[in-house]
Amino acid sequence: MRKIVRLMKNWQFIGPEGNTITVDLPHTWNAIDGQDGGNDYWRGTCTYRTSFAAPAFEEVSQQVWLQFEGVNASAKVVLNDTEVCVHDGGYSTFRANITTLLREENILTVEVDNSVNDRVYPQKADFTFYGGIYRDVSLLVVHKDHIALGHYGDTGVKVTPTLCKDHTADIRVETRLEGEGTVRVTLNDAEGNTVAAAEGKDVTMTLAHPHLWDGVKDPYLYTCVAELQQGGEVVDTVRTRVGVRSFRVDPKKGFFLNGRSYPLHGVSRHQDRKGLGNAISREMHDEDMTLIRELGANTIRLAHYQHDQYFYDLCDEYGMVVWAEIPYISEHLPNGRQNTIDQMEELIYQNYNHPCIVCWGVSNEITISTKDKADMLDNHRQLNDLCHKMDPTRLTTLACYAMCGPFNPVAHITDLVSWNLYLGWYVPGLFLNDLWLNFFHLVYPNRALGFSEYGAEGMPNLHSEHPRRGDHTEEYQAKYHEYMLRCFDRHPWMWSTHVWNMFDFAADARDQGGEPGMNHKGLVTFDRKTKKDSFYLYKAWWSDEAFVHICSKRFADRTASEIEVKVYSNQKTVALFADGQKIAEQTGEHVFTFKVPLNGEVKLQAVAGECIDTASFRKVDTPNPGYKLVKTKSKSANWV
Repeated sequence: MRKIVRLMKNWQFIGPEGNTITVDLPHTWNAIDGQDGGNDYWRGTCTYRTSFAAPAFEEVSQQVWLQFEGVNASAKVVLNDTEVCVHDGGYSTFRANITTLLREENILTVEVDNSVNDRVYPQKADFTFYGGIYRDVSLLVVHKDHIALGHYGDTGVKVTPTLCKDHTADIRVETRLEGEGTVRVTLNDAEGNTVAAAEGKDVTMTLAHPHLWDGVKDPYLYTCVAELQQGGEVVDTVRTRVGVRSFRVDPKKGFFLNGRSYPLHGVSRHQDRKGLGNAISREMHDEDMTLIRELGANTIRLAHYQHDQYFYDLCDEYGMVVWAEIPYISEHLPNGRQNTIDQMEELIYQNYNHPCIVCWGVSNEITISTKDKADMLDNHRQLNDLCHKMDPTRLTTLACYAMCGPFNPVAHITDLVSWNLYLGWYVPGLFLNDLWLNFFHLVYPNRALGFSEYGAEGMPNLHSEHPRRGDHTEEYQAKYHEYMLRCFDRHPWMWSTHVWNMFDFAADARDQGGEPGMNHKGLVTFDRKTKKDSFYLYKAWWSDEAFVHICSKRFADRTASEIEVKVYSNQKTVALFADGQKIAEQTGEHVFTFKVPLNGEVKLQAVAGECIDTASFRKVDTPNPGYKLVKTKSKSANWV
């Protein structure tokens, strides 16, 4: 049976300056300079080296494979002075059979390169391309005859569930082998009971009464167990979770899950953390999912690359509908066409079994800078065809840049289309969002449309009693999102909406909002410690968990004699108390606004059912200068 040995400790890292230090994985060399602004984080080649004893294995009957789960962006792997493999693409799993190269003691060297080039994506985008070995490295000891490890980094087992008209489900299981043997497949329910079984490398089992994977309310998962047998003995086993569901998109009615309307409202997510870059732990993935679930989202756009398998697993477990995509972004590179194909093949092969995924994203904002339009369009058609060939069960999509007009041919290649629009942030006029949606739907009533990005920068330390576009205040961010949520309510036919972004993230080219190197459009701060007011706005719209929240708590010092206090809640009635005395009670939905006299300091209490929240405000003579954005000259090449 398989044995896993992780190689995570005591790597010798030769960094940009040529100095050698000892590091543990996961690791990136851009954890600091990729987050501090200046558009000057170091990109180039660094070297990782470690020694390890050969794992115990039978040379006659077993093999040893080396597995990398994420090395950004290109890797050259050398074992005992022999090149093992090279890999271009920083977000996917790759493996190599190293059995014949092993010695009693071994030296493993990995040259990692995130330098600027014209062939490996991404090269231009509004996020930091962290260099390093930032996910797990493992040795896999397997029987010489095994379920395939050398096929695009996938599991070797492909599971395709199909709901039938008679309310049964067909479960097709295709097993790829490296070696000989008989395959036995079993399907177990969530309690571990076997509900179907078959023998063969390509089998179809029937479930009489399938329990459906039904989104956030009931994300039920089966487990498919593929066993390779020889002479009645099991020599290799692969387990993969299975979710049985159906979905479709109606351009006039939106997204449907298992035959019923299921409006998709959610967030986009980047994978980095403050001070760590993309070298994050499973506990941090868990924390991200906990916050997304608290918000009440039911879909996640995993931007702009393949994420950790562990996070796709979490999406399966918690019923998140996922948009998965490759980093074909911002700029078409004629020499990078093969890399887009390679990354899409890895994305689909490695993630095919995840029930959470409903669409493959072929590109993002590719028309921002495109030197060869014909070549770019051809690349998109090739990717779209590839997705459909590899996976006829799912849809394709892409995210168009705001300046990519509705008539642009790139917007009409994939099954679905979404736009990254920041109307009301980068350009004035929140009402333009309604006009744009209405126009597109009028011209293309049979084309499914979504919002893949929308948002506004919001800093928890910046505040205004009169928030306006561009001030980076927490109040304007909330005002922007209030409009957008109401706008989407007016257009229920949209196939999906994804907030940009769930979390602040690093973009070293930026210098805005008083904190260089950051994109502050997140609903939660980069360190995950502060939920902005906008977070609670979405919770009021989407979550069933009863709560009440007083906005602008961090805006404590006020110069006005009467202030407007805004309260978010998913309860129908909210009462506001000042120094223990009831000011007013309102019945409504989501947003409640109260006028509060201010003379000295006042302690407020918002009550909605059994939920209580408190805040304090105080009258001051002069505005607190810390609340206002101070713009300085910067050498950074701001994204906007």
